[in-house]
Amino acid sequence: MASRPQGRGHRFNRLLDRWPTALALALSAATFGGTESAEGVASFASILVLLPLLYLVVAKLEARRATWPLLVAGIALVVVLRALDLVAPAAVFSALALIVLLWSVVDGHLFRSGTLQVQALGMLAFGALGLIGLAVHPDLARYLVAAGWFFHGVWDFVHLRRDKVVARSFAEWCGVIDVVIAIELIFKW
Repeated sequence: MASRPQGRGHRFNRLLDRWPTALALALSAATFGGTESAEGVASFASILVLLPLLYLVVAKLEARRATWPLLVAGIALVVVLRALDLVAPAAVFSALALIVLLWSVVDGHLFRSGTLQVQALGMLAFGALGLIGLAVHPDLARYLVAAGWFFHGVWDFVHLRRDKVVARSFAEWCGVIDVVIAIELIFKW
């Protein structure tokens, strides 16, 4: 069998394979400047609670294919909650995490699945950083939330490398956007 030449088409296909990175960079451009204010930091603190919740729910459902739909649902929930201004998104995400964890204890899944246990620990660590970021002085919050976003990016890249829990495309996208947002938070862009 003859091999195909490695020309422009091959490079274009490799570029297409990196669509999650391109999407993350494009969406990051939309947040550029949004980290300057205390409100912007609080917004990113709130969303920091959503990120590990997605991993936790996907691990509980054992359904990687649910990753992107759950992200869309989470973003839609943020938009609705902010529009209604009745309850903070971080409070809702924390409550949902608690429900998933309790459900996992009751049905025994948490005790049988090492993957779910790791995601539960991630939820506790990243969720705590997000919630603490909402409670402390905005100057300190900026660095705590940036650390949360950065380390969640590392979390994503580990999951991408191991090809576990969430969709690979999501892990790549989330890892890139997390690190970029952490940088924006640190440098107040």
